[in-house]
Amino acid sequence: MNKAIRIARVGKECVACGCCVTVCPKRAIHIDAGVRAKVDGDQCVGCGKCAKICPAAVILIEKRGAEA
Repeated sequence: MNKAIRIARVGKECVACGCCVTVCPKRAIHIDAGVRAKVDGDQCVGCGKCAKICPAAVILIEKRGAEA
């Protein structure tokens, strides 16, 4: 199976509200230590649902391999 071409990246300004966790169809996002959302790169398919719902607009969908 080929990996998705895109992946979600969470900015440092994340407020750990959890909105992204609830919409991720692959359960690829979790809140790390109650501080910030973290993306599991093996599960993320780059669909963009998390970026669309993020109230702080700190999630970007990037091409895999792009440095954050």
